[in-house]
Amino acid sequence: MSAALAHVYVPPPDHPEDDGRPDGAMSFLDHLEELRRRIVRACLAIGGGMLVAVLFLDRIVAFVLAPAQRALPPDVHLVYTHPGEGFGFKIEVAMLAGAIFAAPLVVYQLWLFIAPALYANEKKLAIPFVLFGSAGAIGGAFFSHYVLFTSMLTFLASFHQPGALLFMPQLDDVWRMYVMMALGMAVVFQIPTVVFFLAKMRVVSARWLWRQFRYAILAIFIIAAAITPSTDPWNQIVFAVPMVALYLLSIVIAWAVNRNQKSPNQSEI
Repeated sequence: MSAALAHVYVPPPDHPEDDGRPDGAMSFLDHLEELRRRIVRACLAIGGGMLVAVLFLDRIVAFVLAPAQRALPPDVHLVYTHPGEGFGFKIEVAMLAGAIFAAPLVVYQLWLFIAPALYANEKKLAIPFVLFGSAGAIGGAFFSHYVLFTSMLTFLASFHQPGALLFMPQLDDVWRMYVMMALGMAVVFQIPTVVFFLAKMRVVSARWLWRQFRYAILAIFIIAAAITPSTDPWNQIVFAVPMVALYLLSIVIAWAVNRNQKSPNQSEI
């Protein structure tokens, strides 16, 4: 009987070949520890970027305030009423600039966190992920700076009537609006990057994205209504238009990726 069992039982090889599957399963605590490590390193990168921003702080502050100065009427100026508000504003400007400078390193830490769950061929997408993610974040922030924030503040300042209704924007309020819009657009501009990698992993296809277009439009306008500081429909449209354009661009990206990857046995989602 022992001889029969010897023929049935085949011991596993000592060094199994790598089949390209993701790394071994991690416990919940291991995931928390890995997340902590990546967050700490991302914060260190932002801190380094902040030190660089301090060296050019006056120029950066002038750059940040330029859209507000263009949008406000000639007789309206930003004011601050608390003694430490001006100092706090400059510190926060340095933090935001540091986050932008450190965007490639922060995105790379995000990639290192999700990479263990990917297959070997998917891990090769690290460099495009960092480049596209960083470009999307910076592009979204600049789009908000030059287009959205300026148009929004111009609209809000249009109700200023000298001698009747004075507009005295407080520095902290304007800065909060600037940051929220910049961060929101930085996230929105990640849509093409996310779709590119989902298409690379064959999770989505251009056909599937096109079929969901009407639902995407509904979701985009709901998001635009939620993040727009005013209830004016025009400003909601200003927020929604770039999101719609990015979604359409994502469809084109997915189509290009699917066309290059399509095989005879592959069916689109």
